[in-house]
Amino acid sequence: MKISILFCLISALCFATGTDDRPTSASRQAACATPCDRSRTERNKALMYKFEQMINTCDETLGRELVATDAPFYTPASEKPLYGGAGYLSVVRWMRSGFSDVQWHLETMVAEGNVVAVHWTLTGTHDGEFLGIPPTGKKISCSIMNFYTFNDEGKIVSDLAAEGMIGILRGIGAVKP
Repeated sequence: MKISILFCLISALCFATGTDDRPTSASRQAACATPCDRSRTERNKALMYKFEQMINTCDETLGRELVATDAPFYTPASEKPLYGGAGYLSVVRWMRSGFSDVQWHLETMVAEGNVVAVHWTLTGTHDGEFLGIPPTGKKISCSIMNFYTFNDEGKIVSDLAAEGMIGILRGIGAVKP
């Protein structure tokens, strides 16, 4: 942590002045910013593993630690957006009502700056009513893609889910939102 702070301070100094007290060129500024940006990107990637733990355990403490209180989340579980870690975990609990053993497995992630793209595999058993469909006992496994945006404090402020086929099905009325 101390090293990343040092890199950020060095980056700030690189932006402010060159070695001869003249403003630096754009290319030198970009080179100086790299360690700080890399540090932030690596931090955000590491936080995604904690996020995986949070959603798989429904850990409220991690929810408060990882998700900004004013971050809105949109879901079929609610007509209005849900906010913060508690709101996010209410979506997890809603999923558990239909799939008591639901788990998200972080397969791949790509990060740049404050955005982390994650490919998840969701698994579970349909053992409770879900979206009005009675339990079937069927095991499910599906791929999910999300894009998370972090603020400068390392908290998630946005979660954009890629809808794929479900978006098409919603669009033609085959599935209700």
